[in-house]
Formats: sequence, C-alpha cells, structure tokens
Amino acid sequence: MTFKLATMTAAMAVLALTPACAESKAAPAADREAVEKVVRDYILENPEIIEEALIKLADRQRAEAAKASQDAIMQNYDALYNHADDHFIGPADAEITLVEFFDYRCGYCKRSVDWVQNLPEEYDGKVRVVFKELPIFGGISETAALAALAAGKQGKYNEYHVALMKLKNNDDLTESKLDEIAKDHGIDVKKMRADMRSMEIQKQLSDMKQLGRTLGVDGTPGFFMGDNYIEGANTPRIIELIEGELDS
Repeated sequence: MTFKLATMTAAMAVLALTPACAESKAAPAADREAVEKVVRDYILENPEIIEEALIKLADRQRAEAAKASQDAIMQNYDALYNHADDHFIGPADAEITLVEFFDYRCGYCKRSVDWVQNLPEEYDGKVRVVFKELPIFGGISETAALAALAAGKQGKYNEYHVALMKLKNNDDLTESKLDEIAKDHGIDVKKMRADMRSMEIQKQLSDMKQLGRTLGVDGTPGFFMGDNYIEGANTPRIIELIEGELDS
C-alpha cells in the first residue's frame, strides 16, 4: 500500500467512525454533521496528523515484532544455542555464541563467509559461531545441506561448508560437484551419500528448518546472538553487539 493510499484509508476510517459514535449516543443529525465537518476540516488543515499516526503504528508494530522474536528465542534457547549435534567454529566455551542460518546458494551468505570464519580469531577466541542449515531455495540447496551435515559425520563439516560457500556461481553447485569437493577434502563419498539418506541426518536438517520457521527466519543469512535477531549480512550490527557484550 502506498503512503498516499494509506493516508486516504486512515482519513476515511476516522470519518467513518465519527457518525457511528454519534449514533450510539442518539445525537441529532445536525450534531453528527457538525462533528463530521469539524473532523474533516481539521484533517484537511492538518494532514500531518495522519502521517504521525501511521509512523506511531509502524513503531508499535516493530516493537511487537521484536518482542515476539525475543520470546521465540527464549522459548527455543537450547535448540538455538546448545544443540549437541550443531557444528561450530571457535572455542566451545567462548563468551559469545553467534548463530548463522544460511543457504549455499545465498549470495550474501557467500560474500560474508570469510568474515564469519574469521570471527573467532578476530576476537581472540571469545566468539563461537554455530552453523544452521536453512536451504530456503530448495532443490540442490537442500541436497548440499544434507551433504555438509553428512561430511560432519566424518569430521569435515567446516572445510566442506567453506568449499561450498566459495563456489562463485550458483550453477556450479551440482550433484557431481558435491562429490568432487568431498573427494578433494578426503571425504568418503560413498559413506557421505549413505549418511545423507539416513534418518539421523534427515531429521537433523528437518529440525534446523523447523527451528528457522519457529524463529521467523524467512531469508538468509539470519544471525542470532543472545535475544537479538539480525536479518541479513548486517555485519556492523553484529560487530556492535559483540563488542558491546565484550565491553560490558
């Protein structure tokens, strides 16, 4: 809805409510008309009040969304930050845990991979990064997610993860490329493929996807730190949160 249309709608709503209120008090028709005219004239003379009302409504909706997000995080805290099967980089007992939801065909995820990988070293081991597969593009993205989790069964998750992220063109992400990269990193491809079909790996990915939906992650990358949800590759905001926590 455009701002102009929203403004017209809000104004019409005000005018529509006025006679209804007047009728509820059994006011004479002349009084209703007088009230309508006062309201209409005031809005026409001060149209900025509609903008102010819309801004206030937007602020309220953002606050409600933030509160709902924080509640969802706290209700799913262990699944988000402390799941035993999650793969991560950095010390297990780091002061700060940052969680990333990603897709292997997400351009912003690819562009931020080096920055994410450097976080534990950048902050002297005080940051741990947990990886959550969220193949929102489906198809080969989902297959790649299963392959990465299966590679993790052989202790090769992160190097395989980075190699997939480093593919410059999404068209390069194919079934044969998944096997080729696995071989290049000393991964038993036959075992990887078998693990990809296993109930364990299938459930692990399913649980990650469900968690993403529960937390309202509808795009990638999506980052979580404490009770904060950071949409997109908003690295300045993540740095602000990390350094604020370390300085506290």
